[in-house]
Amino acid sequence: MRNSRETIKVGITMGDPSGVGAVCIAKALKALRGPAAYVVIGDRRVFEKACDKLPASRRATNRGLGRAAFCDLRNAGGSGFSFGAIKAEYGRASIEYLDCAMDLIKRREIDCLVTCPISKEAVHLAGFTYAGHTEYLMKKTRTEQAVMMLANRKLKFSLVTRHLPLRAVASRLTSDDIYKTIVLTQRSLRRLFNIKEPRIVVCGLNPHASDNGLIGDEENRIIRPALARLEGFDKGSIDGPLPADAAIEKAAGNLYDCVIAMYHDQALIPLKLTGRLTGVNITLGLPFVRTSPLHGTAFDIAAAGSADPASLLEAVTLAIRCATHLKKA
Repeated sequence: MRNSRETIKVGITMGDPSGVGAVCIAKALKALRGPAAYVVIGDRRVFEKACDKLPASRRATNRGLGRAAFCDLRNAGGSGFSFGAIKAEYGRASIEYLDCAMDLIKRREIDCLVTCPISKEAVHLAGFTYAGHTEYLMKKTRTEQAVMMLANRKLKFSLVTRHLPLRAVASRLTSDDIYKTIVLTQRSLRRLFNIKEPRIVVCGLNPHASDNGLIGDEENRIIRPALARLEGFDKGSIDGPLPADAAIEKAAGNLYDCVIAMYHDQALIPLKLTGRLTGVNITLGLPFVRTSPLHGTAFDIAAAGSADPASLLEAVTLAIRCATHLKKA
């Protein structure tokens, strides 16, 4: 293992070239401080078009790059390029940026990965079937289980289910998935966040966590059996299932380090209410640290160059911190 004092090398993929990734990277590079090194992976022509939208005072030196290197795939920014468009060629380009990042990680040229948003629609138009970054990264690294953690400066959530229609959540929820999510979350809180004794709270699925079976049976039939399997854990560090509103309120009051959410919006709504601009997505279970900003491609504002880089800055900062902890683990 390399010396933990070495500079952390951060790879940043542009995401969909027609989205706000390029302009957010250009703004973020101006604001980033500290000893880390950066490699931007994308199309340099697109990046420069994004830089042209910024006032000179907002640009980093070296045509927007500052001290960052650029891995230029030249796959999107030619004649006919436009921001805010959904095209198969842009979806293909965004996957090629990820392929390049995987090669850099294998060669240990970067330590961690920060991914700007891709368009699932464009990716599918290009013929790929990935539901998102998480599924792509799991396949490429042959990771059997990964957990989507969503965090801001006030709250952390691990999701048991991800992008499912709400009507499908109850039927797809399993005790095994809940158990594995808790185990991986606890291990990651220790290794990536340096929390020695993580305190975790598990949300119920139903209102009032079902009131002991009066409002649905998933808590008694699925969630509690998962908690009963947690032998070898400090039982005092894992509570639940609690009503989601109570669990989240207690976590916001610093009584817990992480909340286990049963479905997507159970986490996203409180996260965006308590810190939209500092929200980050981090994939637990991969052999390296991967984070991303907690927003999408924002095609509607991509051409204006007005996107706020705060979430990307937070994603980079968190990736560096977690990668540092991982190297010391």
